[in-house]
Amino acid sequence: MVDPVTVDSSRLEAFRVELTGYCYRMLGSAAEAEDAVQETMLRAWRSAAHYDPQRGSLRTWLYRIATNVCLDLLRGVGRRFLAVDLAGPATGPDLGVPLPARTWVQPVPDALVLPAEDGPEETAVRRESIRLALVAALQHLPPRQRAVLILRDVLCWRSAEVARLLDTTTAAVTSTLQRARATLRTVGVRPGDPFRPGDPAQRDLLARYCDAFARHDVAALVDLLHEEATMSMPPFTWWLRGRDRIRAALLAADACAGARLVPVRANGSPAFWQTRPGTDGVHGPFGLVVLDVVDGLVTGITTYLDPERLLPLFGPPGSPVRESRVGSPVRESGVGSPVRESGAGSPVRHSPPAPAGG
Repeated sequence: MVDPVTVDSSRLEAFRVELTGYCYRMLGSAAEAEDAVQETMLRAWRSAAHYDPQRGSLRTWLYRIATNVCLDLLRGVGRRFLAVDLAGPATGPDLGVPLPARTWVQPVPDALVLPAEDGPEETAVRRESIRLALVAALQHLPPRQRAVLILRDVLCWRSAEVARLLDTTTAAVTSTLQRARATLRTVGVRPGDPFRPGDPAQRDLLARYCDAFARHDVAALVDLLHEEATMSMPPFTWWLRGRDRIRAALLAADACAGARLVPVRANGSPAFWQTRPGTDGVHGPFGLVVLDVVDGLVTGITTYLDPERLLPLFGPPGSPVRESRVGSPVRESGVGSPVRESGAGSPVRHSPPAPAGG
């Protein structure tokens, strides 16, 4: 055994970002992931006297605690969705009523879940693993299968390590992983390229998209879309598929005139705050836009229309990158981030806004 003083908060905090990334992939919510990691830290601190380095590393011990916290949170809770998973594409302009925030796979700031010390190759892999489409696909897995697949295929743990963490056998881990992979193959993960700031072709595509958006040039904007592109706006179930349908929706709405896109790092993907001028002419956030990009075209536009809930997490448009709680002490009050998901839809607009995206 080690003296609990040696498991101090600084040693625990060194794992906060990667643990938040793990919990986000498990839970599909940045707010719940932060809460889960804070609970993990509290449990670790309270149980420090029982940590035995002879039985495993501090990292493995923390992942065991985090896994148990996530499994507890997922007990009896339904999965989260993207709009394309809930119903068929819309046939009219009516957005319907907003659904509770707990319905949706929620966006996450990259800085909250991607360790800054990762190399370029590892960062690219981890960006891919927090794309909205993959996080939504993981929601199809039972919680224990989800944990095994993330630990094995995303974090590259060995089967024996996962077996020790879950108190099971290597054969059981292998079987669970096979079932999880089969489910994902059946579900299918919508393709998408992670954000590549060093890729000239992707930079050019995004620059043209932002320029067309700022000019409200629907023709130029639609030219950058894949013919089967989708557009959705959580917390509403309304969504569209196809360039022609998206073009018609954008032409029918003039509320996007004067709007701008301000880059933000979210879900390892090209992402932006969408801002609109108020009555005083000052721009304010209207939605958080996450793009799917494949082979030089935009294949998906997801605009989260609840900026009041997301601002504490991402910060206002143009603000410095929002950091995780690294360096903050382990607090007894712990569980409870500033971004809440209770209630029917949180503070969102209940009158249908114009389609975002142009």
